[in-house]
Order: sequence, then structure tokens, then C-alpha cells
Amino acid sequence: MAQPNTPRSTYADLLALPPNLVGEIVDGELYASPRPASRHSQASSALGGELWGPFRKGLGGPGGWVILDEPELHLREDVLVPDLGGWRRARMPEMPDTPAFTLAPDWVAEVMSPSTKRLDRVAKLPVYAREGVAHVWLIDPIAQTLEVLRLERERYVAVLTASGDEVVRAEPFDAMELTLSSLWER
Repeated sequence: MAQPNTPRSTYADLLALPPNLVGEIVDGELYASPRPASRHSQASSALGGELWGPFRKGLGGPGGWVILDEPELHLREDVLVPDLGGWRRARMPEMPDTPAFTLAPDWVAEVMSPSTKRLDRVAKLPVYAREGVAHVWLIDPIAQTLEVLRLERERYVAVLTASGDEVVRAEPFDAMELTLSSLWER
């Protein structure tokens, strides 16, 4: 949280970061994280691949979703970049031609690394809750865990915790089984 007498970070501060850093602004504070390491990228890419056919294209699943890698979200004063974001087509029928989204997603996935775990859990979750993001997945590729959170009465509750090579049905994509080991394979 930004200190009371500290100037609030601006989008210009974020744009001034070196290209090897991912910048986000939460509650007026600029967070700069290194580009994801290989395990992080593997988990995020694999999850996007698993969801793309059934939920984006409707191949072997219900379709009806827009799913994007690292969408830049401008949510009031906050600028967040989840690893994956998903919008139900009913809420975003057409993909806007824009560098950033002001419409909060229905689902986000945060792949946590040692350097981003606190940011993902402590700083970003309240913003997602405030904006009504119905589901958040927290993925830890080192511990090989998936935690599924559902928004209830403006707070997140854990509805699923799984690990290793478990096969799960995870909200809001519970129309298909997800084999967790596909996220950890190298």
C-alpha cells in the first residue's frame, strides 16, 4: 500500500519501466516484476492451451469465452496484468481493439512465483473482488498447486485446492476435466 505522503504512481511511471519488467499499479503503488521464469510461462501457456479449444472455440466444450494471455486491465486507478483473463461472451460479445481493458474479466489466473506471490495474494485480490471478478485461480508451478477462489459477498472463498497430477473440474470451467500435470510438464 502506498504511504500517505508518497506520490501515487502514474501510468507514465509504468511506461518508463525497462522492457524486461512487467509493471502494475495497485492502490497507487508501482510494482515491477521480472518477466516470468520458465516454470511460470509453462504453466500459464499450458493452461491457456487447455482452455482455448473447449471454451474459446467451443471444440469439445461449451464455448462462450474470450480468453487472453496477460491482458492489461485498467480498473479505476489500478493497472493489473493477470497471467490469463477470461470474459464471458455475454459480457464482451466483441473483442475491442484496444491496448487495455476497462471491463473487468469474469475469471483470472495468476501464476505465482516467489517474487509475485505477495502481490498476487495480498494486493491484487482485493482489486479483483472490488471489480466483481467472479473466479480467481492461483497457480503455483513450484509447489504444483491450483487454488480456485469464488467471489461471495465481496470476498473470495476457496472452492478447490488441488495438486500434483490430480484431475479436477474447476469453476468456471468445470464442463471439462483438467489434468494438473499438464501444467507442470517440461
